Amino acid sequence: DEVTALVERPTVYAGKFDAEFLAVPAECLILTMKLNQKYFPLFDDAGNLSNRFLIVSNMRLDNAKNIIEGNERVVRPRLSDARFFFETDKKTKLAARVPKLANVVYHNKLGNQLQRTERVQKLAGEIAALIGANVEDAKRAAYLAKADLLTDMVGEFPELQGTMGRYYATHDGEEESVAHAIEQHYWPKGASGSLPATDIGCAVALADKLETLVGMFGIGNLPTGDKDPFALRRNAMGVARLCEANDKLKLGELLKAAIDVFNNIDIGDADRLSDQLYEFILARYTSLLGELGILLELHDETGKNHVNYRPASRFASNIDAVLSQRPQAFADVRRRIKAVDEFMSLPEAESLAAANKRIGNILKKSDAVTSSVEEALLAEPAERSLFDAMKTTAPMFDNHFAAQNYTDALKSLAPLKIPVDAFFESVMVNAEDAKLRNNRLALLNDLHMMMNKVADLSK
Repeated sequence: DEVTALVERPTVYAGKFDAEFLAVPAECLILTMKLNQKYFPLFDDAGNLSNRFLIVSNMRLDNAKNIIEGNERVVRPRLSDARFFFETDKKTKLAARVPKLANVVYHNKLGNQLQRTERVQKLAGEIAALIGANVEDAKRAAYLAKADLLTDMVGEFPELQGTMGRYYATHDGEEESVAHAIEQHYWPKGASGSLPATDIGCAVALADKLETLVGMFGIGNLPTGDKDPFALRRNAMGVARLCEANDKLKLGELLKAAIDVFNNIDIGDADRLSDQLYEFILARYTSLLGELGILLELHDETGKNHVNYRPASRFASNIDAVLSQRPQAFADVRRRIKAVDEFMSLPEAESLAAANKRIGNILKKSDAVTSSVEEALLAEPAERSLFDAMKTTAPMFDNHFAAQNYTDALKSLAPLKIPVDAFFESVMVNAEDAKLRNNRLALLNDLHMMMNKVADLSK
């Protein structure tokens, strides 16, 4: 698009450069050709960068030799600069650069980049332990993750931060898993960007994003409608996606661990901060579901899985129903949304959802239910019938729920429609007898808890 806007009569010619420059990381060559010269790099059949590129000229000539040779002369010093930066940077190990991060201010209220690195390192180790990743490798990757910010290459091309860290770490003899985690700790870079490929990368990526969120929210540096200089919305989206991808991660635990690493900095009340960040991340996750739609697994006659995105507008109330329960684990949210969608196609669903809403209103107007149901106090046939139906349904529901089979869990509620309807037709919940009233409220409370375990069906 940019090149198209620069020319009126585009004509494409092919140029080349010395193959010896291919010893420099391809990302560096590509970036300098694209940003500085507006050239299009070319790749071989294996997907590797070749020493040829395309020039878009505003002149159409029978003999374009001068244009081609002129551009080849121009690109050589650019590539030479990239090679010089790369060779110079390799002379100093990443680990030797880390102490110099103390001279780089992160934020005047949050210290320098070295102090931030130490917080991220500690948090990465704790997250790695939670997900079963190698703790020492995660801490090593976090320790080195920001060192490439001090290299000449990243100074010239900030877009290469992380990528150059991987190259330099590999050159320094670091573990391959550490090198890749250094690059991937910036991932995902958007709503549909790639996630880290390893658990170590996931641990460091989460630690980096959570440290940023806790620090900035803790000092009141929140994003405004049009300004978000520390990319807090993108970081929150990244945290949500990483949590969704790993069923061992619970957002509340992560936030507590992230807040704890700020033990020598005043970031305010921990509980308030945790609630504020949870709501912020949940809002971004809601937005993510809305932008991408809901991921459904479809199966063809061969049994193979196919992925299909449905428009989120169809699922808006179902998304609300699931997320209003403030889930700590995001890994099964999409399965729950899909389960609610399938449940709502049942003929009993509308009646049960309405009953659930009614039960919720009754319980809100009553004192907190502290007692359990006493069978001896079930005076009316309809309340006895509902109690018996719940005894039959509860084990099936619990088994499906424990297996994360949320669709069958919700479908197991369907037989409750008749006894629930009968209960509300013939039983006075707020009976004058306090024992009867409390027992009926306890019965409804048990039903309400079971019905809303997957999602708030009233929504």
